[in-house]
Amino acid sequence: MLHWGRAGAVCERIVEFWRRTLERGLEVMSIDLREFSGIARRNRWELTVLLSVTLLCGLLIGTVLPGPGAIAAKIGKDSATPLAIPDPVHLSSAFASIVQSVEPAVVNISTTQVHTTVRRPRRPRGFGDPFDDFWNRFFDFPDNGPTAERSLGSGVIVDKKGYILTNNHVVDGATKIQVQLNGDTTHYTAKVVGTDEETDLAVLKIDTNRDLAVAKLGNSDGVKVGDWVLAIGSPFGLRATVTAGIISAKDREGVGGQFQRFLQTDAAINPGNSGGPLVDMADQVIGINTAIVTQTTGYQGVGFALPSNAAVNVYNDLIGHGKVMRGSIGVSFQEEQSTNPIVLKELGAPYGIVIEGVEPGSPASRAGLNPGDVITEVDGNPVKTGSDLVDRITHAKVGSKVRITYLRDRKEMETNVTVEARDRVFSGSVNEKEGSSDGSSPEKFGLHAQTLSSERARHLGMQGQHGVIVSEVEPGSFAEDIGFAAGDVIVEVNHNSVDSFNGLHRALSDLRKGQDVVFKVFRQDENRGLLTVFLAGKVPA
Repeated sequence: MLHWGRAGAVCERIVEFWRRTLERGLEVMSIDLREFSGIARRNRWELTVLLSVTLLCGLLIGTVLPGPGAIAAKIGKDSATPLAIPDPVHLSSAFASIVQSVEPAVVNISTTQVHTTVRRPRRPRGFGDPFDDFWNRFFDFPDNGPTAERSLGSGVIVDKKGYILTNNHVVDGATKIQVQLNGDTTHYTAKVVGTDEETDLAVLKIDTNRDLAVAKLGNSDGVKVGDWVLAIGSPFGLRATVTAGIISAKDREGVGGQFQRFLQTDAAINPGNSGGPLVDMADQVIGINTAIVTQTTGYQGVGFALPSNAAVNVYNDLIGHGKVMRGSIGVSFQEEQSTNPIVLKELGAPYGIVIEGVEPGSPASRAGLNPGDVITEVDGNPVKTGSDLVDRITHAKVGSKVRITYLRDRKEMETNVTVEARDRVFSGSVNEKEGSSDGSSPEKFGLHAQTLSSERARHLGMQGQHGVIVSEVEPGSFAEDIGFAAGDVIVEVNHNSVDSFNGLHRALSDLRKGQDVVFKVFRQDENRGLLTVFLAGKVPA
């Protein structure tokens, strides 16, 4: 039988051995292995029995205590539910579907301009007019000789036959225009169908021998401030880039030309976005991205797009006539001054536009309109803003008549005015030029002139005088050589009276090369008053 008394004593001796060893502190690493070995040899049987009992106890404990699986089973219904990966959810699926619909119709435009003279580098964006060029170009000082300038922009296909709407400044002056379609590496050479500087729009045409994806144009009049919009284009040459924002303002004036009333947006627009579409949540193009205002040459939250309704009108004119046909009656005004409520009250008008100037020989002049008159209606439609007047006149058919209601000396009056082409009304001498261009003409002499109006005559102190007033003298021309100056009033050519531009044109057309010609001119001198001057020379070849 096993002597448990001796085994216990052995255990006590081993425990005492370890206790003394541990009490040595820093001498732990110096354990007397010989003493331990001696104890083990003298009590070999007792140590064997002790180890066997310890192993048996361990086995018994392992079979009695539950394992991890048993613990989980015992918890049962209180256990954690396994996690699962959900199906993908496109939270911005509206944006994604719009991009899929419109992006195939958005193109990248690259242009090349060849310059044969020394050019100066253009000023960086933010230090001048923000509407000079939509993107920033940096150049070194070029050497003499031809140089190529390359730039990038965007456009949108509006006809499956390859007609593209973009900005005029994207293609202005380009000697080569190339277009890349979305997802296509081919460079298609484009031709310019027509351009319009007033709205900064252009129409291009490419030939692909297949129908192209087309973007749908929407009605920009329905856009509201706060509506979501997407801008699609190639900022910095990064094709097919999409940015999102809202409409920040409508009918934004004062940042472009007379016929530019923009949709303002905070969707990121950068150099290269120019000419690309601004798209609403109905997959419709409601603007053509045109310009930015920035102090850093890049996006600062203020971008502008020309409304689609204006773009449609320009597009139709360009594909139909190659140019935009705008009507005019020949009046001028400044919005802020001409709609000043204090001025209108003083003139007895509840609303309207105060005429500041009437172009000599224009339809308004012939109809009797004068500076200071207040236009209150066009064809019965109230005129409360400059847009009310300009839009109705410019969209009227050239040659048609409009009924103008106006106030003069607090009395309401009416007149019918014939609408003429704006480029003729405001083109100086060209607007009055009639008949054949054969023979001598004011332009050939280097004169730019127009009929002297009664209002201008009074301003010059020439009340009741008829004649032709010189607006510009071309440098190095015959007119400059014989002493003409801007502001001169021509009243006779070779002793024949001249009372209109057409009369001047006829008088000059009768002259022969090498013939003597004498002009009688009235000139207002700052120190000596009104002078009569005779200018003479031989008709140039």
